[in-house]
Amino acid sequence: MQKNHTHVVIMAGGIGSRFWPYSRNNHPKQFLDVLNTGRSLLQMTYQRSLQICPSDQIYVVTNELYGDLVKEQLPELSDHQILLEPIRRNTAPCIAYAAYKIRVIDPKAILVVAPSDHLIINEQLFHEKVQQAITAATDSDKLLTLGIEPNRPETGYGYIQYNPSDNPIKKVKTFTEKPSLDLAKTFVESGEFVWNAGIFIWSAQSIIKAFEKHEPELAEVFAEGIPSFHTDREADFIKKAYMLCKNISIDYAVLEKDSEVYVVLGDFGWSDLGSWTSLHELREQDENQNVIDANALTYDSQGCYIQAPKDKLIVIQGLEDYLVADTDNVLLICKKDAESKFRDFVADAKNKGEEYI
Repeated sequence: MQKNHTHVVIMAGGIGSRFWPYSRNNHPKQFLDVLNTGRSLLQMTYQRSLQICPSDQIYVVTNELYGDLVKEQLPELSDHQILLEPIRRNTAPCIAYAAYKIRVIDPKAILVVAPSDHLIINEQLFHEKVQQAITAATDSDKLLTLGIEPNRPETGYGYIQYNPSDNPIKKVKTFTEKPSLDLAKTFVESGEFVWNAGIFIWSAQSIIKAFEKHEPELAEVFAEGIPSFHTDREADFIKKAYMLCKNISIDYAVLEKDSEVYVVLGDFGWSDLGSWTSLHELREQDENQNVIDANALTYDSQGCYIQAPKDKLIVIQGLEDYLVADTDNVLLICKKDAESKFRDFVADAKNKGEEYI
């Protein structure tokens, strides 16, 4: 029987600040059941990954603060499958850590790298597209990402421009992060752009070669760890390594620079669940387009998202497109689309006391 060389790497180190105060530093978004399914987003991502490779080839990269949460939610994973980052350094060091570690035990490894907190509705089509990308990445230097066909000029996503004449794997021309509304409209109308889902497929060898070419300092840091991976020296090495890593995303570090970047197009019902607004669109709404996850009475109110403990009655009158989130020791009331303000909210709340974030 041929060995399955596919490994899934789930990135689960974020703090989910745009879902504050529901998402907190000690229990962020990926560990929450934000869709009311009875499973956290991380657990949903793990279950989806079991269709790609065996459980013992699934890895979770997370902040060391969340190691126990990962073990609690995914007891199937052994300790060596949970990669603990001592500090947050964005996605490039996270991916480098996983790639160098996995290559030690499987030099032919193909990595499927995915965020822990995204929603995918049509899982069968998703797996077909992933398999297509795995085939393209096998025995090649191709770096592949999944692109979602846009249905609106969304300014909160990154965009990928591709060569439409390529089929079925499209060569990437450009990446653009979070464009203006006018630019997003132009992108969608052109038919040459897709949303960047942040899901990547490549061989461990290919991404390491790309790091060596475009981020040689980062590559040097993790190459020194090869004798330590899968030993009791790994944690000490990683603590030192992360102190030497700059904070940089995989997009800036590699994908915007490399000539071997390709995209597989898909329309599998994807959302990055990046905000209360995106969650509002997905959750069941009442006749006034309110999402109510609370014991609430509403009057003359529409388009709101209301979340609160069920042991408290909330009475709301005259609100339109508002978020009301009552969680632990914080009550937040703001416009539902005030995503750009959340950084300020969290920073100012932190000044009031660490217990509020």
